[in-house]
Amino acid sequence: MSELRHRRLRNLTINRLIPNGLTLLALSAGLSAIRLALTDRWELAVTAIGVAMVLDALDGRIARLMDATSEFGAKLDSLADVINFGVAPALMVYLWAMGGSGGLGWALALVFVICCALRLARFNVSLGLDEPVPWTKRFFTGVPAPAGGGLVLLPMVLSFELGEGILSSGWVNGVMLAFVGALMVSRIPTYSTKRVTVAHNHVGLVLIGVGAFGAFLLSTPWVTLSLLGLAYLASIPFAVAAYRRLVSSMPPSSSPEDGQ
Repeated sequence: MSELRHRRLRNLTINRLIPNGLTLLALSAGLSAIRLALTDRWELAVTAIGVAMVLDALDGRIARLMDATSEFGAKLDSLADVINFGVAPALMVYLWAMGGSGGLGWALALVFVICCALRLARFNVSLGLDEPVPWTKRFFTGVPAPAGGGLVLLPMVLSFELGEGILSSGWVNGVMLAFVGALMVSRIPTYSTKRVTVAHNHVGLVLIGVGAFGAFLLSTPWVTLSLLGLAYLASIPFAVAAYRRLVSSMPPSSSPEDGQ
């Protein structure tokens, strides 16, 4: 047994370590957001969550590009996501706006974390299921954890530009925790960008859009992130309508199972 463990450790290649390393870097960013929140450095805390989101988006894609996907990496990614987009945002919101809400505020923070964990557990189970209809991969079931972690911080991000006022109200943030938590565990279809393709004649426009987004993000980060969050919320009804149209166009025997 010791020889087998030694051989497995010795045979690990760099390309299999890079995606897991990115996941751990994302975890470090999420945990650092908690530390920054404890010292009232809210803008830096939100930035740390943003860094965790970027790294979370990169690790899986890099793993697939390098043919370094593994069950270990998938489980590690989910565990990190619970902390980065469940525990960290919930604690940030609680410390920022709900410290005076007593047990109710803490209960809502716990509910949000529980919803995030349940959403990731459901997603992990769906990875082992065969997808009967390819186009269903264009949708998630419920809001994914990174998006949920970002949405629950939307009042805080808006407050950086508009001032705290009602945005720092315990009731507003409590409703946001419950609402986003419910979206994560719901069966509502939301758009997935994993399977999005760009036609060759639109590549230039897409690159211009990416450059413009980067420019606005650097010059007016909180306005840009706020608009991004609001746009994502606005896209949910369109995703539901698109999913229903596709389902209605399929023969009954080919209708997808809502298990993603």
